[in-house]
Amino acid sequence: MPSFPDGFTWGTATAAHQIEGGNWNNDWWAWEHTPDSGTVEPSGDACDSYHRYAEDHAIVADLGLDNYRFSLEWSRIEPEEGEFSVAALDHYARVCDDLLERGVTPVVTYHHFTTPRWVAHHGGWEEPDTVARFARFCERTTRHLGSRIGRACTINEPNMVATGGYLAGSFPPGRRDAALRRAVNDVFCQAHHAARDAIKGVRPDLEVGLTLAMQSPHPVDGGEERAKRIMRNLEDVYLESATGDDFIGVQTYSRLRIGPDGTLGPEDGVRTTLMGYEFWPEALEETIRRAWSLTDNTPIIVTENGIGTDKDEERIEYVERALRGVLRAIADGIEVRGYTLWSLLDNFEWALGYGPTFGLVEVDRSTFVRTPKPSAHWYGSVARANALPDQ
Repeated sequence: MPSFPDGFTWGTATAAHQIEGGNWNNDWWAWEHTPDSGTVEPSGDACDSYHRYAEDHAIVADLGLDNYRFSLEWSRIEPEEGEFSVAALDHYARVCDDLLERGVTPVVTYHHFTTPRWVAHHGGWEEPDTVARFARFCERTTRHLGSRIGRACTINEPNMVATGGYLAGSFPPGRRDAALRRAVNDVFCQAHHAARDAIKGVRPDLEVGLTLAMQSPHPVDGGEERAKRIMRNLEDVYLESATGDDFIGVQTYSRLRIGPDGTLGPEDGVRTTLMGYEFWPEALEETIRRAWSLTDNTPIIVTENGIGTDKDEERIEYVERALRGVLRAIADGIEVRGYTLWSLLDNFEWALGYGPTFGLVEVDRSTFVRTPKPSAHWYGSVARANALPDQ
């Protein structure tokens, strides 16, 4: 059996807005209730994980996973500027405690796509003052959660928030301005550094890193120069910003085909997923190698990887092929410390609503009953063995 290194970590992940339900005080709730936003449906009760988190944790533990990555909802913890909710902080402390009691390490993400309405009102991520506001939130939250946190991720995929919110118009605030997107990139990089320092100021021992959405660039028909320009603003500025951190979180789902005139759709004949992009599990190995190179050999943790599919056997195929790529990267001397599968639950997939199913666990939309899929048990067996089955 192809084995992973001793100490390699195995986890799964979720995000607060996608599973908790009722997060009405953030920019995404406002966006999904805006008629012309393009959002298929509102998040509503999501998976009701704000109340049912213990059910989720029991599944994680039963599968034999050693860590669970989840996010804090800033708009619950600081519902208005400078007003911190002890009740919300205590809630997330209980979430961490429940995981620890089950032998599962809490991996905490401080910002996963959602921003409090009051921050958005003050200019959101195009406003440099947001850096200090976010750092204050990180410091206060870390002080409350203390030693419960096992690993910290400052910001989830800031490049997707910048690109979707300020270039493509598909995320709040729905802007389409290339120059503004570049400015937001800079604010996010500053916010990562400020957050990292704030967290380390409370917990110097805590591993802190940034998680980045990465796609493997595949130039087509002379698209090499255009690919370099696109990747520069999409990923490279963030990879350079994260150089020297405790880790860089690589989050990959597919490749990106780029021609001389810009990005291209799926190649004819290549399988696609429920998200509309190509079934390309080899992208994980390719982006691991890219991240390792562009961060001057910063240690890597795969903080998201998975597939939106209604065919569970396809999920197993995708993850197995992706993990074989991880093993090839490790064999070549790249320090990959762990793998995190997205997602634990079938949940709210942002503008696409509840259509794409990424979860190891099916969630009944009416009763919230959780039912692990065969892929969950397969993944748990891999984690317990710390090895893939023989081909």
